Amino acid sequence: MSGSVTGGPLRYRPTGSVAERLDPRSKLAVQAAFVAAAFVHTTPIGLATLALLAVGIARVARLPPLRALWAYRVLFPFLAAGPLLQAATLGRPWLDPGAAVAPALASVRVLLVFLVAGAYVRSTPVRETRAAVQWLLPGRPGRAAGAGLGLVFRFLPVLRADLRRARAAADARLGTERPLRERMRLVATAGLRRALGRADAASLAMRSRCFSWNPTLPQLGFSRLDVPATVLAAGLAAAAIAPSVCVP
Repeated sequence: MSGSVTGGPLRYRPTGSVAERLDPRSKLAVQAAFVAAAFVHTTPIGLATLALLAVGIARVARLPPLRALWAYRVLFPFLAAGPLLQAATLGRPWLDPGAAVAPALASVRVLLVFLVAGAYVRSTPVRETRAAVQWLLPGRPGRAAGAGLGLVFRFLPVLRADLRRARAAADARLGTERPLRERMRLVATAGLRRALGRADAASLAMRSRCFSWNPTLPQLGFSRLDVPATVLAAGLAAAAIAPSVCVP
């Protein structure tokens, strides 16, 4: 998997996919409805169905599912810790596999949600996302949220690349022979220093360019391609609401 800033799987990159031509509002609706359905249908069959749907969404966005999940590898230890801790017991039999089923399904649910979110990021330019946010939240709150979201989307990949470079530089200076705590301190210090420097440079650049809270954003408009996405979002929302409605 490419680790570059420009070619990473969790950053927008034009590929000519169908998902790129969808309105960001319909994609956000699918994403929100998928999250709701994933937190309602927690059985193995329900999650298996949602997994097939998540893979299909990633394919529509031309995002390789395995590459996308690998980009979230930093979460793997935390997602694995829940089932392991739940299965561990203080006495015999020391390990209860049945107790790990529920947290394991919850971990799978989190990965599916992140996969669908990665498909959105891969297929949606930052400016379109900002326009959708400001459409959902009109007025000054929407402009502030849109500006903040734009900065996060643009700077997170850059900061991750800075951390990778800091770690590579430390390794080149025999950093691998240092204690783990010392290596973590060096990389964190270098990453923080670069993050503060980039924040100062971004602030100066925005002031120099007369940063506007109400910039000219792309025009949003639904097309025939958004009809299947809207139907999918409605179906997922109905699937999320139906269990609570059907309960006597």
